[in-house]
Amino acid sequence: MTALTAPRSVRATRFERMLLTTAAGMDRFVALRLERRRTADRPVPAQVAAGDARADALAMGSIGMLPR
Repeated sequence: MTALTAPRSVRATRFERMLLTTAAGMDRFVALRLERRRTADRPVPAQVAAGDARADALAMGSIGMLPR
């Protein structure tokens, strides 16, 4: 973004203030969304989940704990 200096004082119009408010709201929305996506757990492929479940079952079975 580029800032230009004006030789005289210039006031923002009502429309420009509305655009700035909307842009700030969109920035907040995007930042919140990115933060939520960063903390979300990644999906696990079905093969990995099944392999983990099988490994857990084998470990429990090796110590004599069988599933119901």
